[in-house]
Amino acid sequence: MTMRAAVPLNLLPEMLKALGWQALAPLRSGIRRNWFYRRLLRGPLADHIAFHPQDFQPRRLEDADALLRGRFRFAGESVDVPEGRSVFDIAPPSAAWAEALHDFSWLASLSSAGGEASRQLAIELIGQWIKRHGRYSEPAWSPHVMGRRLITIFCHSRPVITNSDMMWRSRLFVSLREQARMLERICAEAPDGLPRLDAGAALALSGICMDDSTTRLAAGLERLEIEIERQILPDGGHVGRSPEDLLHAYHALTMVMDALMAADLEPPHGLRNARDRMAPMLRFFRHGDGALALFQGGQEGNPRAIANLLSRDEVRGQPFGHARHSGYQRLAAGRGQILLDCGRVPEGAFANRAHAGFLGLEMSSGTHRLVVNCGAGGKNQRGWDAALRVTAAHSTLTLADKSSAQVLPAGLARDLLGPRLVGGPKRPLTRRSETALGWTVEASHDAYVPELGLRHERKITLSPQGQMVTGADRIVPVTTRGGPLAFALRFHIHPDVRISQLEGGGILLKLSNGEGWRFRAGGGELTVEESVYLGGDTVRRTEQLVVTGQVRDTPVEAAWVFEQIVV
Repeated sequence: MTMRAAVPLNLLPEMLKALGWQALAPLRSGIRRNWFYRRLLRGPLADHIAFHPQDFQPRRLEDADALLRGRFRFAGESVDVPEGRSVFDIAPPSAAWAEALHDFSWLASLSSAGGEASRQLAIELIGQWIKRHGRYSEPAWSPHVMGRRLITIFCHSRPVITNSDMMWRSRLFVSLREQARMLERICAEAPDGLPRLDAGAALALSGICMDDSTTRLAAGLERLEIEIERQILPDGGHVGRSPEDLLHAYHALTMVMDALMAADLEPPHGLRNARDRMAPMLRFFRHGDGALALFQGGQEGNPRAIANLLSRDEVRGQPFGHARHSGYQRLAAGRGQILLDCGRVPEGAFANRAHAGFLGLEMSSGTHRLVVNCGAGGKNQRGWDAALRVTAAHSTLTLADKSSAQVLPAGLARDLLGPRLVGGPKRPLTRRSETALGWTVEASHDAYVPELGLRHERKITLSPQGQMVTGADRIVPVTTRGGPLAFALRFHIHPDVRISQLEGGGILLKLSNGEGWRFRAGGGELTVEESVYLGGDTVRRTEQLVVTGQVRDTPVEAAWVFEQIVV
């Protein structure tokens, strides 16, 4: 059960603004589609792509194969296009699917696959899009969709432009000119968050890749620096607190940096400084397998792509222990590593993907994950999003089977602002110390205080050799309450770990490399329950260790330990 979220009054101004923006959509489209407005989009015409940025995201050959068979799979939904019809004439099954179609994500798959069949399909699809969407419409010409489309074309258009028909090529560059000039005018209209940063990066890249406008490059860099100031924290984290969002932003900034260097231009100080701060923070979030921890709506990412991106970091800054601005703690010793979420709900639109995983932890030994959070639905498993955002989907404590923060309920507010997470801690606290027993982190949050009058405190110590993790979770009453309340302390286990009961008590956790860990807990009843893991696009079944009990009018503590053993 989760607490039903009421619509906070402080969201009303934002709701009115969003409502007005929606109401003006027909007028906005009408003005931008007319003949006079389109004359403003004329100017110098590029005839080639001067620089092709490197897209570090890996592509699956099966995606290109599906496209060649007429199957368009985006945002977890699939549309089969009959032979002789255009995918752009078919009603999209969802807004997310439509955006993915219009941002040309299919071009990356076809380009990576190679071959004449893929090349011809890409040429046909681009031509169909220009014919049907050559003038402003939404979402096709929304700034964030247009920005992603331009970046995809800059990165992946080499195969389709080479030896292409002169007339087709001319229509493409006329369209690119109009899109780039339109983006210069409406870049700031992109939805807040990563979409707006993407739009700024695309605008800057258009000024280099199309080699036709130094003013557009300057405008793009100015917009990008504004978003860097808003979105990149002093410790290098992203304001949305998601490791995957940080990776996305780092990728965008790297492409712009590479383009500037290829054009023999000096990157602005703000851009270079932000990228130098972000690299150590990406390393902060990496487990020993090279992929990212699962916090705040992020998935693992591809380890090889992450390594390739970080190889471009000339500073080689190393991760620190406490990311104060991002709200995370990191403990590392020997082969052991622990990451702990000690932050709060991000503000505004940055909370649209946030999770209620306060004081959630992840733990790994060497290249093997042991304790995890359940993950996120991502682009292809959106149906899981609601279940994975609640507190119970994280390796932390829940009270009275309630989530410590709530998503806006279905209704007008959610339609206008998105599935925003509200509530959560007001004053999360954290402290770090080192003793002979190892590094210790103590943290607490007050998310349950307003309704239940209880504070959650967590203390974790990692031994100097990284072979033992001791912890204690305390539930402290801070206001007068009624009867007893149930608590559940959860540790979700990675699906590659085998779980079995030990004869002398406790749970044996055996990693795929044969390494063994024993888990013991006191202060409640220990059981093993089913769980799921969505570190990538696949739903994997796994198990969780659950310690349950009750809290009344005095503090209650559940102590636990993970200890490496010989098996």
